[in-house]
Amino acid sequence: MIVDNTSTSRAPLTQEQFAHLGDGAIAYVKEMRSEDVTRLFPQAPEIQPGLQLFALLSADGTPIVLTDSRDAAVANAWQNDLQTVSLH
Repeated sequence: MIVDNTSTSRAPLTQEQFAHLGDGAIAYVKEMRSEDVTRLFPQAPEIQPGLQLFALLSADGTPIVLTDSRDAAVANAWQNDLQTVSLH
């Protein structure tokens, strides 16, 4: 017996629904160079070039925190009851 779960009666998500998927519940950590910080954090002070930093971003890409360690970014997510996911 073969069961096909690919066709369901659910309607696809609208663009707006998809954009808000995971709001307030999901975040991800993005590794970045200090030279790229102002793109996500325009209010950040000037940072020495060549540093490896980590940004915690909400599901929709909104920046939450910038830190110098991945562990600190993940800890911040846990403190704010956010589930971190991995992006590839």
